[in-house]
Amino acid sequence: MDVQPSLIAGTWRAPEAAGAWFRAIDPTSGESIGPAFPVNSAREIEAALASAGAVADQLAATPPESIAAFLDAYARAIEEDAATLVALAHAETALPAETRLAGVELGRTCRQLRLAAQAARDYDWTHPVIDTSGGLRSHYAPLHKPVLVFGPNNFPFAFNAVAGSDFASAIAARNPVIAKAHPSHPATSQRLAQLAYGALQRVGLPGAAMQLLYQFDPALGLQLAGDPRLGAIGFTGSRAAGMALKAAADRAGIPAYMEMSSVNPVFLLPGALAERGTLLAEEFFASCTMGSGQFCTNPGLLVVPDDAVGDAFVSAALAHFAAAPPAVLFGRGVRDQLAAAVSALHDWGAACLTGGSSASPGYRYRPSLLQIGARAFLKHPRELQREAFGPASLLVRVGDADDMLAVAASFEGNLTGTLYTADDGTDDAVAASLARSLRPRVGRLIMNRMPTGVAVSPAMNHGGPYPSTSHAGFTAVGMPAAIRRFAALHCYDHVTDALLPVELRDANPARVRRLVDGHWRHDPLAAAAGVPA
Repeated sequence: MDVQPSLIAGTWRAPEAAGAWFRAIDPTSGESIGPAFPVNSAREIEAALASAGAVADQLAATPPESIAAFLDAYARAIEEDAATLVALAHAETALPAETRLAGVELGRTCRQLRLAAQAARDYDWTHPVIDTSGGLRSHYAPLHKPVLVFGPNNFPFAFNAVAGSDFASAIAARNPVIAKAHPSHPATSQRLAQLAYGALQRVGLPGAAMQLLYQFDPALGLQLAGDPRLGAIGFTGSRAAGMALKAAADRAGIPAYMEMSSVNPVFLLPGALAERGTLLAEEFFASCTMGSGQFCTNPGLLVVPDDAVGDAFVSAALAHFAAAPPAVLFGRGVRDQLAAAVSALHDWGAACLTGGSSASPGYRYRPSLLQIGARAFLKHPRELQREAFGPASLLVRVGDADDMLAVAASFEGNLTGTLYTADDGTDDAVAASLARSLRPRVGRLIMNRMPTGVAVSPAMNHGGPYPSTSHAGFTAVGMPAAIRRFAALHCYDHVTDALLPVELRDANPARVRRLVDGHWRHDPLAAAAGVPA
């Protein structure tokens, strides 16, 4: 059987003879589709790591304009190839072609690449700081080592290991990338890598600046994650896989930025339900089932008053969920993990109001609502915060504001936390208390909108306290902040001007915005000090 090549050491390399292989699966039918792709061997992984490391210094010394030119050229290539990419991703993921892949995700991916290009041109991510009296200067700089990026299953474009935010951020920081594609969409990843490789060649960057591996044995993955030749790791996926990779990286002192699991609690306050409970039920259902619920910001837990307005909301939401057809999931593993999570929530005391079972053909699961009282929830809050990745959510019914605050105080770290309040201000006092409790427990605090979706904005935080991520101080979305995950802070103590990076030199030839003695400015240092430049 013909097996597709991997991108290693600047060339598309045929797999080793008689090596293992796999094919993508059509989630709607469960049938294999497309060509065979390799399960990469230890020798292939070593070649990718060695070749990426060999060009790390060269890439670190590359002018930012060349990096930006690559990112811009790549974005244009994606747009020009949109029809092919959308068709591949739709076949491999069953995500809606027009409304999701072409209408939203492809454009978001190109915007991320262009924002990373602009950040590279402007040096914004380097954050230059100069203390003239102390003779000190510092900035963020390339790692001079490769970044290993693990792509998730739920965003075949915007978080793809060879096109998403982690990839764009690592390249913008002038680091080589070793991309580990997700086996749910290998042909999509291959096509993106072909476009990226073409853009690298047109701009004149080294071909080994990016490597594409499709799949490898988990033991080899842990070995790679703990290889000291790596500079950092970016990962989006399950908590179990993320924590195993992080443990391997920690032993080697490698920074690992893991986005793992989150239930994204939503608090529906009484006044809000009294004003617009029916509309909120529709909004919740749409959010929970969008993309078959396969979002890391899916509303997985709702806190709802146990009273008449709460009952009306639950009844309206239940009608939507019960009438919905089974949702198509990315694959067998997603379906089985969702079934296990729903079963575990039931075992810990939650009642399944609707759904709770798989369906055929392919990998489908019925939209599911579960419910539990606040007192029962607070007996086992850790177990009942288990993420159910898919179209499922747990309703926690609370008697009063004190119950709401107690539930809020029991939460682990999450990507988001949401408050719905009344327009007339009747919920404001409780909302203020809840906001204070949620603030250290969530990366993004939201009001009066569901958490699903992440805007591509410099002010966005797509991160949060453990266990939603491995480090609460960083975001996977939003330039230039996302770039700094893959950078090192370099300080220069009385170093002569000729040896300084361009953005720290007295003359500031690139006219970079710098923090000089506490003031942001673009002018040369001599002018800043009152001396003619």
